[in-house]
This record gives sequence, C-alpha cells and structure tokens, in this order.
Amino acid sequence: MDEMKFFRRAISPTLGEIVEWTGAKPAEGVDLSVAIVDVAPLDRARPGDLVFLDNPKYADQLAGTRATACLVGERYADRVPKGVAALVVREPYRACSIVTARLYPDAARPGSLFDSHGVSPGANVHPLARLEADVIVDPGAVIGPYAEIGSGAVIGPNAVIGPRVRIGRSSAVGAGATICNALIGDRVIIHPGVRIGQDGFGFAMSPKGHQKVPQIGRVIIQDDVEIGANSTIDRGANRDTIIGEGTKIDNLVQIAHNVVIGRHCVIVSQVGISGSTEFGDFVVAGGQAGITGHLRIGMGAQIAAQSGVMNDVDPGAKVGGSPAKNARDWLKSVAALDRLTKSRSRGREE
Repeated sequence: MDEMKFFRRAISPTLGEIVEWTGAKPAEGVDLSVAIVDVAPLDRARPGDLVFLDNPKYADQLAGTRATACLVGERYADRVPKGVAALVVREPYRACSIVTARLYPDAARPGSLFDSHGVSPGANVHPLARLEADVIVDPGAVIGPYAEIGSGAVIGPNAVIGPRVRIGRSSAVGAGATICNALIGDRVIIHPGVRIGQDGFGFAMSPKGHQKVPQIGRVIIQDDVEIGANSTIDRGANRDTIIGEGTKIDNLVQIAHNVVIGRHCVIVSQVGISGSTEFGDFVVAGGQAGITGHLRIGMGAQIAAQSGVMNDVDPGAKVGGSPAKNARDWLKSVAALDRLTKSRSRGREE
C-alpha cells in the first residue's frame, strides 16, 4: 500500500520536460519520453521516481538506487548505475526543487486549510475592508477596517489582519498569524503563528521605573519574502522595520524595532536581532546567533551559528564565536583552547 501523502501530485512529467525546466543534459541514450511519477530520496526511490545527488555524503547511496532518473553533477555522473537515466546539471538540488514545485504546487505555500474558495461564512471581514478577486479567507479569520488584500492571497484560519494593513497579491498568511501596522508585498509567505507589527521593546530606563516608549512606526515587507512559523517582527519605534525583497526567515526568529534587513538574506532559526541593526543584501545568519543593536552587517557577510555579534561586520566577512570575531581566528582560538585543555589533562594523569 502506498503511504498517504497530504499533497496532491499535479502532473507526471516526461524526462524531456524535466530537461527543459532544469537545463539538464541527459546522458547518451536516455529516452526522454519516459514519465516520472514522483520525487524521492536516493535510498527509498522506486521505478518511476526522480532522485538527485548534491551532497557527497550520500554518494554511496547512488549505486543502490532504484529510481528511474537522477539529477546529478558532472562529478558523479559516471557513478549513476545502469538503468538509471543520468540528467547532468550544475545544481542538482536546485533542479530537483524546480521539478518538485511543478509536481506539488500546493506545497510551495500555505493554502486554505478548509479546502475552500472565497470568504468563508465563518470569517469576520469588516465591511470597510477591501478584498480583490480570488482571495481565500478561512473560517475564524478576522480582517479589520480599511485592510486591503490583493488577488490570489490566502488568509488562513484564525489569522488576524489589523486595520489598514495591506497584503499584496498571491501572498499567503498561515493559521493563527497576526499582522498589524504592516505593509506586505506580493508573493509573501507568512507561516502559522507569525507575529508582525506588535510593539517593539522600547523603554526609557530610570531608577524610578521604566517609562514605555510608544512605538509609532510600521513594518514593511517587500516582495517574495518568506517568514517561518512563530517568528516575530516588531514595528518600528519612530521609523520603519524593513524586510528586503527575497529574504528568507526561518522559524522562531526575533526581529526587533527599526531593524532593516537587506535583499535575499537568510536568517536561520532562533536568531535574535536587536533594535536598529541593519543587514546588507545577501547576509546569512546561522541558527541561534544573537546580534546586538545599532550595528551594521555588511553585504554578503556570514555569521556562524550561536555567534554573539557585538560589533559591526564588514561586507563579505565571515565571523563566529561569542563575542564574534573573524571566523578563521575564532577556529584557531577554539583549537588552541582544546589543545591546552588536553595538555593539562595529560599532565594531571602523569
């Protein structure tokens, strides 16, 4: 019996179509009329499946795969077993993602959990809200006055869209998300439980107590951003919090008030970014990294997981450790400490 899948397969493409989509070069003799019915990992594939090899760690699994075809780099093309069609491509992982998106388009973004169309009778849409054609609103969702939602958008169950919020076309808001004081671009994916536009953590500290500072800015999220489940993005204090085009944010990320994130950044789970820090374009922040406030992280910089960043980072720099330093120096210091610890342990044993 086939295992149950939650996503419906839309098509069964031929190898010729896959070559066209990905730019792959088929090995000599490959029959491009053969159909693919699914994608699978190397070790679980069956006839009819498409697999890929990108990580050398899994190269040994290639010899035993039962797949019909394999997207593979030039380096491993000659290791594809007889009977498996080799499709040689520069970036196998990326190519497989293109094919998977064609097979399972519903998996690319959150859809209606009620499998419905239009506005559900169980949703609460204010009469002054404006929804374009083809918007789906699931039961329990609340949309406030003067909110505007573009065509093709999906608002999941129990999501809350505040007054005057704007959400662009073909965007998706997951179940239970809340959005206020925000302008959202096109094709933005907001996963379940995300919080956007709430107060930033702003207080005027004093021995007499801490005076709350009203946060009167907005959140601006540009096109093609994706925000993982239960992440939080605070609105600005007296300017805007901005997330640049194409940036991808993992689950459980905290972005504070007045932060500016550039285009096509990658921010991994449990990263915390303090107020008024700015990321350039294409910055990568590894899981659980903490970045203090009022810093500038240059374009293309890479921050290792669990780093504590307390100073500006130059464009293109790689940093790690806490406090973060040049990644090479950090690794050297870790190695030196390890050698010292082992040396002292041996001395005590002698």
